[in-house]
Amino acid sequence: MTLMLVMGAALLFIAILMVSTALGDAESRGLNRSIAVLEAMASGPKELSNDLDKPFAERVLAPTRATALRIGRRFTGADTGERIRKKLDFAGNPPGWTVDRVVAGKVMGLVAGLVGGFLFAMLIGPAPTIRILIIAGGAIAGFFAPNMYIYQKAHDRSQQMGRDLPDAIDLLTISVESGLGFDAAIQQVAKNTDGPLADEFSRMLREMQIGQGRSAALRAMSERTDVAEIRSFVSAMVQADAFGIPIAQVLRVQSSEIRVKRRQNAERKAQQVPVKITIPLIFCILPALFVAVMGPAALSIMENM
Repeated sequence: MTLMLVMGAALLFIAILMVSTALGDAESRGLNRSIAVLEAMASGPKELSNDLDKPFAERVLAPTRATALRIGRRFTGADTGERIRKKLDFAGNPPGWTVDRVVAGKVMGLVAGLVGGFLFAMLIGPAPTIRILIIAGGAIAGFFAPNMYIYQKAHDRSQQMGRDLPDAIDLLTISVESGLGFDAAIQQVAKNTDGPLADEFSRMLREMQIGQGRSAALRAMSERTDVAEIRSFVSAMVQADAFGIPIAQVLRVQSSEIRVKRRQNAERKAQQVPVKITIPLIFCILPALFVAVMGPAALSIMENM
């Protein structure tokens, strides 16, 4: 019996020793393999290491955007690029935003909105019809998200240009009446003011410097905006240049007309306030007022009854 116990212990010791040796060999082989892979990567072709060293945006996002651009071009019309380019001009051509990026962004937004709507519908767990509506709404919102961003940028830019135009025309009038030419006056406005209107004047001057005529540069500036006052100003300047009318007189008249339109626009918005405030007054203010005024009386009546 004692001999059998000794033999069993010896066999167990031998088994443990063999297992530990095997594990040590496997670990050393795995370590050697990892070191070999690292050495191969370090000594491999430079193109492979450059591909691995690229940032995540270039390795993943750029191919995804290219695929989305190919899909978007298949499903958009032939005149979509021109319409998007015109909207980007209205928005002031935000940095990094091109026609290709907008088309790719619409496709990627569609996929993101579809996935987000599906996850949200699964999370709240409504009826199947409501789920379909949520998923469809998310897809539509994602598809039109770039358009809404460009529209908002164009709207803000148009509002800013409309506010800056009267002061810019006043500065133009003072500069021209002091003896400067129209081009030099435009340069003074572009240099001494900030905002989208100053950027448009600077672009107009650059176009004139590369050989474009003054009338053509003015018309191009009016086509890059949807502000009615700027288009009226450009039309008056083009006609004055064509018929030889003194620029200072035209600028003085334009300044007076724009300020009258600005005052009329302010009066029109002021007259719209009572109509616009009716809905929040009925649904937000009056219920709270009724609760505050009639609440104590209602509680007293309930106690007496």
